[in-house]
Amino acid sequence: MLLLSREDILSVFTMRDAIEADKKAFVLHTKGKAVVPLRINIETESKEGQCMFMPAYVGGELNMAGVKLVSYFPANAEKGIPVVPATVPLIDGTTGLVTAIIEGTTLTQIRTAAISGAATELLSNPDSKVAALFGTGGQAAAQLEALMTVRKLEEIRIFDALPGRAAVFVEKQQQLADRFGVKLIEADNPKKAVTDADVITTVTTSATPVFSNDDIKPGCHINGVGSYTPDKRELPTELLRRAGRIFVDNREAVLSEAGDFIIPMKEGLFSSDSIAGELGDLILGNVEGRRSKDEITILKTVGFATLDIVAAAEIYKKATEAGVGTVIRL
Repeated sequence: MLLLSREDILSVFTMRDAIEADKKAFVLHTKGKAVVPLRINIETESKEGQCMFMPAYVGGELNMAGVKLVSYFPANAEKGIPVVPATVPLIDGTTGLVTAIIEGTTLTQIRTAAISGAATELLSNPDSKVAALFGTGGQAAAQLEALMTVRKLEEIRIFDALPGRAAVFVEKQQQLADRFGVKLIEADNPKKAVTDADVITTVTTSATPVFSNDDIKPGCHINGVGSYTPDKRELPTELLRRAGRIFVDNREAVLSEAGDFIIPMKEGLFSSDSIAGELGDLILGNVEGRRSKDEITILKTVGFATLDIVAAAEIYKKATEAGVGTVIRL
């Protein structure tokens, strides 16, 4: 069995690798090659944290299974430990043996950001120059890298609802942005962040929309990544009604978990019929993507375990080839 740490993962698995792995996962999911029960969410007695279990089996050429053990404990930030800790055991589909145990926080950050990267590559205007990123938590740095990996951006505005956090993030991440020739700018309000933005990624835990539909220009692409429970949303209803093409990563999961859709559906202001398809459908050519330069496109993701298993398998393969990781016997 191979143990793979954060450092091991980052030494063999790039953001481009993650984007391609996610595209592969979307296709396998859409083709029906994956068995993915809805994730199990268990809230702690104190109501201060959630433990989540995300199992999946992916067949086809992969033939791997696993489960992501992931938790959400907001108070961890004050303790200097991950708010969303995770671990992924990877199971060989032929023998049933656990072949690897992979540090799941890093895997989750990269594969989640790669969803936005893939959607931005597939749906945003190719000449996009300005982006906005909402949220500066544990996901934000990887989301930033994903945006810069798929588009030749000139400027990314950073907004966080908590005062001072955007400025700290900009200072900390400018070195990464310099590698891509991108200027990071602190935005002191949502309007300044999104005005004339070509691409927007939201990765917050907000219960209410984080920007106004009125401030979104024609042709913008939006990745809704953060809020993932039925009672929370980042995207305004008016934007959903205005968008020309709306895609999801996993239709069943999004319609069960995403308040961005569930809340306006209960209000009678949005219909699931407005969803053009899953990203797998788009990659396979089953549905049409962006149809004009001025069309607004949206991707809503809540994540699903196929992404973790495919990414974990790719990481395991690359680590084995590179001789990276620690071999143990239980």
